[in-house]
Amino acid sequence: MAAMDNSNEERPTFVTHLECSLTGEHYAADVVQGLSREGRPLLVRYDLEALAASLSREDLERRPTDFWRYREFLPVRESSNIVSLGEGMTPLQPAPRVQERMHGGLVTIKDEGRLPTGSFKARGLALAVSMAKELGLRKLAIPTNGNAGAAMAAYGRRAGMEVFVFCPEDTPETNLREIAMQGARVWRVNGLIHDCGRIVREGVESMGWFDVSTLKEPYRIEGKKTMGLELAEQFGWKLPDVIFYPTGGGTGLIGMVKAFDELEAIGWLGSKRPRMVAVQASGCAPIVKAWKEGGEHAEEWKNAHTVAAGIRVPVAVGDFLILRGIRSTNGFATAVDDAEIEEARAEMAELEGILLCPEGAATYAAYKKELASGRVGAEESVVLFNCATGLKYEMPPVTEALDCREPVDYAALAGS
Repeated sequence: MAAMDNSNEERPTFVTHLECSLTGEHYAADVVQGLSREGRPLLVRYDLEALAASLSREDLERRPTDFWRYREFLPVRESSNIVSLGEGMTPLQPAPRVQERMHGGLVTIKDEGRLPTGSFKARGLALAVSMAKELGLRKLAIPTNGNAGAAMAAYGRRAGMEVFVFCPEDTPETNLREIAMQGARVWRVNGLIHDCGRIVREGVESMGWFDVSTLKEPYRIEGKKTMGLELAEQFGWKLPDVIFYPTGGGTGLIGMVKAFDELEAIGWLGSKRPRMVAVQASGCAPIVKAWKEGGEHAEEWKNAHTVAAGIRVPVAVGDFLILRGIRSTNGFATAVDDAEIEEARAEMAELEGILLCPEGAATYAAYKKELASGRVGAEESVVLFNCATGLKYEMPPVTEALDCREPVDYAALAGS
């Protein structure tokens, strides 16, 4: 079995150092690090020349299809420290009926709901927890709108660690229960995710836990980076024209841009980039506001609200990295209303049989909006990220019923 599992294969690693994303200052790898001295995220840097000499695309394509196939692009040194729950590559689902209805280019959905714990948060937390194990950490804490907490509970407990999770009080009940059932300690907090983050931050000294908040450690980006590596490989090393990404903390958008840059540096991609589109909800759109105003940082969004809880992030520590990623790819940021999100979710299910999460539905709503506005051309190929399985979220009730003891009026069924 070991020969068919990338997580068990010993492979070379190429991490050289960590780098402050704001100043470029270097920090040591292989020791516990949080934010830089400037209070900004640290990015993992690699000896890409050595990586390119060690691995070819042909070698990669012969490996089993899980995201540990990208080991050379990832920071875990020892296979024994990898914490895995069977992270497979997620499928690209074509949406031909959507494409036909919209009279647009190729529409593909990257369905992240197929990952362990049912969301793309498995990518970032698999790497964060594996690196926590490698660095000797035993107690982790995280603020979450739901799915990140579920992923950290699963991976943290798999690694035998103590896990503490803090959620806004309106976090979906399914998320709260899966976190608890997977062995983590979980609390509802009468505030939003940044309030939960403050509780985690202020408890570091007294509780002795490590803060795994978005971008406050270097390795969740590396896990999310695998989305970009997968897309490049799945598209035959030619990228789509536009990527619509649901953006709260923005780790995935930042990670994909990093992945594409690294792939170009080793000669696997050209300089052409997908236009990165950050999708937010109109009730919480700090990145959209900052992008429109030409800002480098985003102001905290007051009274944040949306049905898409995963993108309800009033303030993001990596705001400038998100904005740089958008601008460096000639992309943009856009917001959609909750009503548009709910309509898009129902429409995708009816047309394609694909059950989107609310955040994934936001990307479809944004695509429709921007195709109509002309910011996305009818000839452009697009990828929409569905970041979690729609099964975790409330759906419309079913009210139709039949009495099996009475004759069935089949004509009425046909007309219902």
